[in-house]
Amino acid sequence: MEPVHWFVLFLALHLHRSGCSLPFHGSIVPFPSCAPFATCNRIFLSVPPWFGDHVHLLPCTPIHALPRAAAVGAVGGGFGDAHRGVCLLVCACVCWGGFGFHTYGLHQEGVVCPHNSSPPYEPGWDRDPLVLWLCCGCVVVVSMVAMRTLEEEMRFIERVDSTRFRVNVGFVPNMRVPGTFYANASLEKLLFDELRAYSERGTHGGGFLPAVKQLANVAALPGVVRESVALPDVHSGYGFAIGNVAAFDASDPQSVVSPGGVGFDINCGVRLLRTNLHLKDLEPVQEQLAQSLFDHIPVGVGSQGIIPTSAANLESALEMGMDWSLREGYSWAEDKEHCEEYGRMLNADPTKVSARAKKRGLPQMGTLGAGNHYAEIQAVEEIFDTHAARKMGIEREGQICVMIHSGSRGLGHQVATDALTSMERAMARDNILTNDRQLACARIQSQEGKDYLDAMACAANYAWVNRSSMTFLCRQAFAKMFNSTPDDLDMHVVYDVSHNIAKFEEHMVDGKLKTLLVHRKGSTRAFPPHHPLIPVDYQFTGQPVLIGGTMGTCSYVLTGTEKGMEQTFGSTCHGAGRSCSRHSSRNKLDFQEVLDRLKTKGISIRVASPKLVMEEAPESYKDVSAVVDTCHEAGISKKAVKLRPVAVIKG
Repeated sequence: MEPVHWFVLFLALHLHRSGCSLPFHGSIVPFPSCAPFATCNRIFLSVPPWFGDHVHLLPCTPIHALPRAAAVGAVGGGFGDAHRGVCLLVCACVCWGGFGFHTYGLHQEGVVCPHNSSPPYEPGWDRDPLVLWLCCGCVVVVSMVAMRTLEEEMRFIERVDSTRFRVNVGFVPNMRVPGTFYANASLEKLLFDELRAYSERGTHGGGFLPAVKQLANVAALPGVVRESVALPDVHSGYGFAIGNVAAFDASDPQSVVSPGGVGFDINCGVRLLRTNLHLKDLEPVQEQLAQSLFDHIPVGVGSQGIIPTSAANLESALEMGMDWSLREGYSWAEDKEHCEEYGRMLNADPTKVSARAKKRGLPQMGTLGAGNHYAEIQAVEEIFDTHAARKMGIEREGQICVMIHSGSRGLGHQVATDALTSMERAMARDNILTNDRQLACARIQSQEGKDYLDAMACAANYAWVNRSSMTFLCRQAFAKMFNSTPDDLDMHVVYDVSHNIAKFEEHMVDGKLKTLLVHRKGSTRAFPPHHPLIPVDYQFTGQPVLIGGTMGTCSYVLTGTEKGMEQTFGSTCHGAGRSCSRHSSRNKLDFQEVLDRLKTKGISIRVASPKLVMEEAPESYKDVSAVVDTCHEAGISKKAVKLRPVAVIKG
């Protein structure tokens, strides 16, 4: 650490010793048998953000509780028994030295414990800040130095087959089940390079733990079953990695729901429309159609929709989902038949959505947003499964389709933010421990858990209404351009899938059928043929799975398989997955060069913010074909159709 970091740490602890509140929100360590804490069995420790999530132990803990805290698991990023023993030894040496901690400002659910709580040892820290400083430095330095090397980390990872790796229990503390991730040769290199950088530096450039660490930390959550799964497009995210799937036993009272396992953009998803147009019909008006689509669909950060929505209508939309769109005339009756959950989660309760979330969502109905969201006009490039493609209404190469990728906008983000705040309090009350502070969670059956699931369902319904509204606007743009009607252009929904959601589903676990709360973050449901929850049109092919590419690269339509149901809780990838941060992309890529490359490929582009061109350039992402090929080879989904972009609309 830099000297300034040591200084701020010393200052923070000195303030803490004086009973002052700190600006740092830290990790949680249990003290179930410490007499002075009969009414305060959990402490929120003050951990500066420079240390990362692997430092969970600081001497604002009473000295007699330090060994217990170390034994429980001082390092969330992965800590071997030998390293834990070193930390324990430091704590014991401090204890044997006759020093005692006088702990100030212990918080539990907003209650401050008395400053005169007497530990069993004579307090001395408040009389000698220098001793506090020195011993604090010892514990922190040992924690930082004791991280495992890449070679030591790799002892916990084994190859199962050509596309699958297992992360064994012990990779991080408290793992209840193993982890599994899918990758081919090129994709595995990205994951292991990320882990190597973390092992060498003790930090992760993107601000999150490496994806493999996050995968394992999810495997330590209460109630998790079978294994924590990462798909080939996995990359670091908030709490859960993006591309992570985990299921929790709904019958287990200890099982949890975590907003980090859904993401902030609740029900971010993809919708595919087909048309009866061919590429040759589009070429004369390609630029005009791209501009028309850009004019019809509001895009960009803070964009406001043109779909008239009152507060009462918003309440109805949150509860009814696509049934509201159908009632208001923005959707066709058959659209909802080709939508995951038929476009409506029935447990939605608008009273569980905060006023702030509703305020953010009210003006954004029917808007694309920014980031990686897009509307693309695409042409069929290759058909792998003729039978499945025909069932989807895709019959020839060159056929024009439209793909829409968006979510629940500001409303979903606020729902997640609100839930994280309430769940932090629930964790303290219910004694829930996690390896990563970003894995805030609550018992599924707790009030906080139920409230989040009901509010999340509202945000999911909002996202389906949002994509339905943009479908309406897209149909209008095509109809005006070709002087026809959407129905005559055969602009039907092929399917609409979500890749940020948690839902109760039935799966086989250890030979028994169980109801599980399946978290899919950056992963797509991929149910097999004959599953009762997929439309009758796709009963013999399996559920269509829409895999969006990056700006300028191809997209895919896959179908679900039985093997995927057995291995990944009926899930597969959702896209390419980032290979570098947005900041790095802006620094390395040139706006005009990216645009010129798209033009040479014959792709029309309309973008509201030039910086997004660099952030969403193909170089910022993994190879989507490598991701899809890995899923296909692993058998967890099957390739059906490949699409290439003709025109791209972004925020």
